[in-house]
Amino acid sequence: MVIGDGLSPTAVNSHAVNLLRNLVPRLAGDGIAIGHTVVASGARVALGDEIGEILAARMMIMLIGERPGLSAPDSLGVYLTFAPRIGCTDAERNCVSNIHGAGLTGDQAAFKVAWLIREGLKRQITGVALKDESGDGTLQRIEKPV
Repeated sequence: MVIGDGLSPTAVNSHAVNLLRNLVPRLAGDGIAIGHTVVASGARVALGDEIGEILAARMMIMLIGERPGLSAPDSLGVYLTFAPRIGCTDAERNCVSNIHGAGLTGDQAAFKVAWLIREGLKRQITGVALKDESGDGTLQRIEKPV
């Protein structure tokens, strides 16, 4: 795992800990351990590929501050890459983005990220080959017929 400031250190400071508090237990419940954690400044998404290759990681997750937009200057993104290596393209990654106060909560994002990690490891793929079919992670209310 790499935690990088990217283009919004505020996003990492505001949302990374909450996301990880929700994600780590989900992964542990699936028998998935986090190996190494790297904290990087001046980071970009592709840095995860190089770190993942050096560490021979099966799966790389990169938490990174996204480009500040008009309404979300503190948006966090998570990029996932199976068998990361230098030269990976965006088509080989999945992304869960818009993790911030008015977007995905840490719990909602952790649900999606855990699903992508679990399925990516099982199927040995990420990116365009792995569609997020996790749903939204919330229980649907069943209305009682009147």
